[in-house]
Amino acid sequence: MTSPHTQFVRQRWLGFALLIAAYMIGFFHRMAPGAVSADLMASFNTTAAALGSLAAAYYYIYTALQLPAGVVADTLGPRYSIGIFMLIAGAGSAIFGLAPSLEWAAVGRVLMGLGVSFTFVGLMKYNSLWFPERRYGLISGLTITLGNMGAIMAATPLAWAVEITEWRNVFLGIGIATAVVAAVIMGRVKNSPEDAGLPSLREMENEAPHAEPEHHWIKELGAALANPKVWPGFVAMFGMAGTVFAFAGLWGVPILRDLFELDRTAATSYTTVMLIGLAIGSMSSGSLSDYLGYRKPVIICFALLGVLGWAGLLWLDWTPGVLAYSLYLMIGISGGGISVIYAAVKETCPPLFAGMTIAVVNTGLFLGAAVAQPLFGWVLDQTWSGAMLDNIPRYAASDYDNGLLLFLALSSTGLVASLLLTETRCQNISKR
Repeated sequence: MTSPHTQFVRQRWLGFALLIAAYMIGFFHRMAPGAVSADLMASFNTTAAALGSLAAAYYYIYTALQLPAGVVADTLGPRYSIGIFMLIAGAGSAIFGLAPSLEWAAVGRVLMGLGVSFTFVGLMKYNSLWFPERRYGLISGLTITLGNMGAIMAATPLAWAVEITEWRNVFLGIGIATAVVAAVIMGRVKNSPEDAGLPSLREMENEAPHAEPEHHWIKELGAALANPKVWPGFVAMFGMAGTVFAFAGLWGVPILRDLFELDRTAATSYTTVMLIGLAIGSMSSGSLSDYLGYRKPVIICFALLGVLGWAGLLWLDWTPGVLAYSLYLMIGISGGGISVIYAAVKETCPPLFAGMTIAVVNTGLFLGAAVAQPLFGWVLDQTWSGAMLDNIPRYAASDYDNGLLLFLALSSTGLVASLLLTETRCQNISKR
């Protein structure tokens, strides 16, 4: 007969694997516009500002739904909060692929953002119930690292796919795959060990259970919003990760195309390196933080690395090659510091409402991307000469310098916020 511990481990990793698959799909949708930016501009006859708004439509709805996602994760649980909404994401991907106009593409993009907006918070809630607190930094890093595999698929591999078939067919296929993953999640994932008929995590480790919630979830959400220890994490996410996601997900390819005439495949190799850096940073920052027993110094170092990377893109005389790859990699690694921010902020609030706390912080990340992505395009359009090539606007180095200066300022804001975070020493410091 299989022991409870063996059953626990099997069910934990099965659920984690299925939810990670959903998270990877969400990352793919998040980053895909960068690889097909020229196709979108040509198909819908857009300028940089319009393209930025189309790509950011995902982030607008994602940002708006992060607090509801936290509530749903804490009340309904990851199984259905992720499974049901991933069906919506699949429909959005199909609509995006079939879109006859920019407006319909925006509808599809919004539905994609709506559908995957519950995935990360639900997954982090799942992690808080199935993995011990002393390893939460590591598992957070692993989560984001694996999610980034979906982002990497949206760079060079997507560019290859678009060379073989039309970009629309890719999004139709992803829509079908999303629906299949959603169905399996609803059939196999368990919200908690207790739902699987197993002892709780704390029972498995011979520890006393956490206190039951004292208030309705509305009051608990209010407590999370009123916690001053949460908001530096929100702002740090906004500056550190919002810029990385906005650049890797859209503007990292056009800057290489316009300034150095790189083709799609060559340009996406740089954003692939940036996303690999994000994966490396996510894993290394979480494990390093757990090893050292500190959160704040690790976050500060990664935030500083990001500031230096954006400054390098802005002021160094770089061209495609080793230096450009190094700067893209540096910026990507810096964004990986967010895995420690989740852990640090979660440890300032009651564990039973980890979903709401993570949702508040996660809102900062996606609000940052939602603001940065179209704002970068708007900045480009302000000084654009009107040059066109193959029905696609072409921007000059001075235009991109203005956008990079914007990202440097946002990244610096994230660095300042990281200095204001509360050190938890990798332990929950809330009173409940």
